[in-house]
Amino acid sequence: MASPPTLPISSPQATTGGAQSQPPIATPAFRSFINRLSASVRQGFSQRRPWSELLDRTAFSRPDNLTEAASRIRKNFNYFRVNYISLLAFVLALSLLSHPFSLLVLLSLLASWCFLYLFRPSDQPLVIFGRTFSDRETLLILVVSTIIVVFLTTVGSLLISASLVGLAIVCAHGAFRIPEDLFLDDQEPANAGFLSFLGGAASSAAAAAAAAAPAVAARV
Repeated sequence: MASPPTLPISSPQATTGGAQSQPPIATPAFRSFINRLSASVRQGFSQRRPWSELLDRTAFSRPDNLTEAASRIRKNFNYFRVNYISLLAFVLALSLLSHPFSLLVLLSLLASWCFLYLFRPSDQPLVIFGRTFSDRETLLILVVSTIIVVFLTTVGSLLISASLVGLAIVCAHGAFRIPEDLFLDDQEPANAGFLSFLGGAASSAAAAAAAAAPAVAARV
């Protein structure tokens, strides 16, 4: 008499472990960080001043002295802060796009931090060429790589030079732009405008870090 066929039985633990294992880009902490950051960016750019007002040629004149220039820079920054930060970001992006190798290195470094440490699930060990790296080893490798990229390659000098060029443009515009025709509300909160965007981005990063805190604590 033939024995009855054996039915395949799946292991609940294997099924549960496979369901919980997610790629880094699908983790809740990463999705929450991206959503909050995009919302903060949209909110910040919604307070941008018209570019035609920023580039009004009839509102430019040479300051009489350094004190007046500093006062103009302060008032113009309070009014055009979103435009100025956008201009700085544009100069940085243009500098990186003109140096594709530096851009590739910087993006690779950022992706390494995100997917190998910050948003990597704690139940997925890092395995490269058959070798398993602990979280401390991964963190040490990332820190050393960041120091090498920033201080021993052209990436750091490129970022510094682009930032200085952007700041020079902002200061020159702020010193020569007459702020008397601008509507400056002295009662405006100190964290309004683009500073509120920075605060929102910071809170987004804090929320993402809080969501990923158990995994990071388990690694350390």
